[in-house]
Amino acid sequence: MSCGDPHETDCSEVLDHLYEFLDREMPDGECTKFEVHFEECSPCLEKYGLEQAVKKLVKRCCGSDDVPVDLRSKVMGRIELIRSGHVVPEQEPAAGQVTPQEQ
Repeated sequence: MSCGDPHETDCSEVLDHLYEFLDREMPDGECTKFEVHFEECSPCLEKYGLEQAVKKLVKRCCGSDDVPVDLRSKVMGRIELIRSGHVVPEQEPAAGQVTPQEQ
């Protein structure tokens, strides 16, 4: 997604790190770059607004559910492997497609 106009911060960089921005998991300087980008780029601003709305909806609907301990451990372990560079994030499987873990 891109509006086609050149920006100081490329649309792909903004979209790749959108959840870090939403979750306030990036330095203030990076947040400022993203805010400037959203002022200039309506497609990215629209994507940001959509993801923000989904995040709020999930929090409202599922915020009080307890997460099973084993699921939390698996997710956190996977996140750490990806962050350390040992594992490449997987693509979402297509509908009906069996993942290697399910085989």
